[in-house]
Amino acid sequence: MKPVKKRLDMLNEELSDKERQYSELEEEWKAEKASLSGTQTIKAELEQAKIAIEQARRVGDLARMSELQYGKIPELGKSNWKPQRSSEGKTMRLLRNKVTDAEIAEVLARWTGIPVSRMMESEREKLLRMEQELHHRVIGQNEAVDAVSNAIRRSRAGLADPNRPIGSFLFLGPTRCGEN
Repeated sequence: MKPVKKRLDMLNEELSDKERQYSELEEEWKAEKASLSGTQTIKAELEQAKIAIEQARRVGDLARMSELQYGKIPELGKSNWKPQRSSEGKTMRLLRNKVTDAEIAEVLARWTGIPVSRMMESEREKLLRMEQELHHRVIGQNEAVDAVSNAIRRSRAGLADPNRPIGSFLFLGPTRCGEN
């Protein structure tokens, strides 16, 4: 009987520990939720004030415009709201306003079953082996292959202008001249 009693005591102790952890996490979640809802309320009020300014501008109500522009909007802007911080200054762990690329990659990894590190690593390997693959397809155009490879690497690294094309290339040769 004693081993059963010991096991029961151990399980009760573990249960009380889990309940304590649950209550701590629930309190943290409630605090973060309150912080985010306060942030969302302030953002909504700012948006409403901007709309009201535009409406007052259309009507020509300069007094209302100045009241909003120099009174209400700066007052809302001074409200001490930080979307990703809780009142103690800790970073929010449970709730967020924005989804990060790492979280998206993690979800994709769960859906596809492909680990995130392998997805990222395979992209890196492709970029490293790109010149070899291009040399198999494009013969006798070493400088052109280097230029294409460097342009693609710059683009994938985020160093290129996103509003412009990756590059414009014209390959010349005896067969199929002018392939681009």
